[in-house]
Amino acid sequence: MKNTFTILFLLLILPVSAFCQAELDYYLPDDVEYNSNIPTPAEIIGHEVGEWHITHDKLVQYMYAVAEASDRVTITQFAKTYEGRPLVLLTITSPENHANIDQIKQNQLALIDTDQSGDIDIQNQPVVTYIGHSIHGNEPSGANASMLSAYYFAAAEGDKIDNILDNAVILLDPSFNPDGLTRFSTWANMHKSITAVSDPADREYNEGWPSGRTNHYWFDLNRDWMPVQHPESRGRIAKFHEWRPNILTDHHEMGTNSTFFFQPGIPARTHPLTPQINQDLTAAIAEFHAEALNEIQSLYYTKESFDDFYYGKGSTYPDLFGTIGILFEQASSRGHIQESDHGLITFPFTIRNQFTTALSTVDAAVSLREDLHEYRRSYYAGVEEEASDADTKAFIIGDQYDRGRNYHFADLFSKHNIEMYELASDIEVDDKEFKQGKAWVIPTDQTEYKFIEAMFETRTEFNDSLFYDVSTWTLPFAFNLPYAELGSRQFDEDLLGSRVENPQMPAGEMIGGESDYAYIFAWDEYYAPRALYRLQDKGIRTKVLTTPSTVATPDGTKEFGYGSILVALGPQDVGDDEIYSVLQTIAEEDGIDVYNVTTGLAVSGVDIGSPSSEALEKPSIAILGGEGTSSYEVGEIWHLLDQRYKIPLTMIEKDELGSADLSKYNRIIMVGGGYGDLSEGTVSEIKRWVRNGGTLILQRNAVGWGISQNLVNLSQKEAEEGEEFEYSKDLKYADIQNARGAQFIGGTIFNATLDTTHPLGYGYHNEEMHIFRSSTQFYAQPENHFAVPLSLTDDPLASGYISDYNLEMVESTPSIVVDSSGGGRIISFVDNPNFRAFWFGTNKLFANALFFGNTISRAATNE
Repeated sequence: MKNTFTILFLLLILPVSAFCQAELDYYLPDDVEYNSNIPTPAEIIGHEVGEWHITHDKLVQYMYAVAEASDRVTITQFAKTYEGRPLVLLTITSPENHANIDQIKQNQLALIDTDQSGDIDIQNQPVVTYIGHSIHGNEPSGANASMLSAYYFAAAEGDKIDNILDNAVILLDPSFNPDGLTRFSTWANMHKSITAVSDPADREYNEGWPSGRTNHYWFDLNRDWMPVQHPESRGRIAKFHEWRPNILTDHHEMGTNSTFFFQPGIPARTHPLTPQINQDLTAAIAEFHAEALNEIQSLYYTKESFDDFYYGKGSTYPDLFGTIGILFEQASSRGHIQESDHGLITFPFTIRNQFTTALSTVDAAVSLREDLHEYRRSYYAGVEEEASDADTKAFIIGDQYDRGRNYHFADLFSKHNIEMYELASDIEVDDKEFKQGKAWVIPTDQTEYKFIEAMFETRTEFNDSLFYDVSTWTLPFAFNLPYAELGSRQFDEDLLGSRVENPQMPAGEMIGGESDYAYIFAWDEYYAPRALYRLQDKGIRTKVLTTPSTVATPDGTKEFGYGSILVALGPQDVGDDEIYSVLQTIAEEDGIDVYNVTTGLAVSGVDIGSPSSEALEKPSIAILGGEGTSSYEVGEIWHLLDQRYKIPLTMIEKDELGSADLSKYNRIIMVGGGYGDLSEGTVSEIKRWVRNGGTLILQRNAVGWGISQNLVNLSQKEAEEGEEFEYSKDLKYADIQNARGAQFIGGTIFNATLDTTHPLGYGYHNEEMHIFRSSTQFYAQPENHFAVPLSLTDDPLASGYISDYNLEMVESTPSIVVDSSGGGRIISFVDNPNFRAFWFGTNKLFANALFFGNTISRAATNE
């Protein structure tokens, strides 16, 4: 009785903080001994795991310390983040395996080659397991758990660990997203109280904008495994293909009131290209997770909430390569200790679950080792058979006018082990012309046929109507590149030019050398906006052709279309030599052919001095960010301008806009978000700024704000009488979630028509294009059709899911609308032209708004 009283007394007097700290033995299995020569995390980082949120520098410091102390561990840096933080990978196995590591890796790769795989002795080939953590920086339990995994596999001793290390190679990636992890750990640690506060309303648990979820440019890296637009992804995917692990884990967090999720996910939402045996093996591995979590009495669930559909996610991308991808989702403490529906959830508790399932993954891998190797071998045998039987023998893709987009497409594909060739000779397919050296040929009879199929497929029928992420990602549509499928009669190996393994951005040329009169270049190329800004930033005056012109050059006559950029030497304040030097840089670095114009008289069309050519102003750009705005959309624009176009962008907190000097800017961008809290005075300043000649660019639901402020003259599209949407009366309460979800557009590709003579359509040669939409904002067409340079067609669905009702509503709706107020223009992008940095095909629409928006005739606006 006395002991019971003492315990109760201690529970009353101990501060809450005592419950969110844990010694090492709270986490570690107690059935093994530990080598005292291996440093514990606390000995290196200065605190217990879970006492504070690990900072990335200390995390890396500990990993190097373990590698130095153990002959089971090696470490390599494989990439750097935008902020210069190292991404490291630990290779953990027995010393004997380390001595033979190159052969193990070679055997692993041989299992995907049907000519070699039968010769591999899978009974003696170690299983390779990639354990990856915290791709969302504010889901930190995984990264913190990685220290425990490193310690355990380096320090544990006994027959069990010897068996694991003899039969497994463990690739430990402690932090997928170092920049985001650093941002969040700083937030959580700077708000930690000595006496812990568990109230969810506390600032510790309500992270400020833009949050630590994302990388430096605020991208969700767990959507970038396929697009590979960021250094973290590129390094990681290179390591994936270097090793071809049998299992890859992706440790995440979810809402505080949840429990713990591990795959399989929702069966009906697995992508049809993923074989059933993949899901069967995932379920077999799940048995090990369940047993381990049962032992520590943790709640968990499977087959709900999450799916295996979008191949750009960490747990789904591996499925295309004969690897088992596994998602873990842990209820988040979001700080150090927080109240939840299941009681107090502590940071150490979340870490322990992640560590426990990392161990159960390795246990499963070792137990199922031969099954996993046999799956890899049989998977690629099946792929080879499918590729051989496919009607499509090759894809040909490329735009003869845009080497930049061609390059970026090839660059993306090259990161995924795809065999690709330059087009060796001109060919016309399905009324599309493809030029030698300006298109790629991708044969389908190759090892990674499934990846090619997944990237080129257009899918409009689905087993389910709900999606955790996008329902489509057809890459030719994302790049808006002409492409064609070649059947057995059309495909000939003579079409294959040089193999493309490490594509480089091709240079342009200075055609005709140095001019005494003027220069001109077309607006076709992807990097034309960067070229134009280079000129403007040097104070070089530029004009844009609003009417085509054929001019004389030393290389002969050349036609230049809408949007071509003219640099006349006569009216410049900058010397001819400096202008020529800048243009040489443009040709070399931006991939643009610059022409010497020898006379002001055109061969046909308008002359060089025509009043129809518009003088251009240098964009000075501000974008609104902060609470209530989409950090993803701000980040996409920031990345586009900073990384690709090299154009400075001022980011202004939405709440600080009222005190900003708007006269410093001639372009203001408002992305998706809520702007109802802008003061009347601030709104009045924006309107005055527009009337005085500013160009206001609105994106997605910022368009709705523009409508509410009478800046945008649009109205919602109404369903025809008798066709209004209503739910079936047969639906039950249990059907609500699915019925509502079926009316969302999570990410679908639509056919659209572009006016290529419009300033916002400059640089495009094809009126047919594809746009990405992830909203149900349907606007009616305005009366002035000149104000709508881009509209969806009357047969709009190109690929992806959309309900029948929404399909009718989206038909023939505007995607871009131009309004005017005084001397200014308001350009509304109903859809996102910069989606996830890989929607290259619509980036120029956005660039055109920045450079040419103010040149749009008032007669072509929706007043």
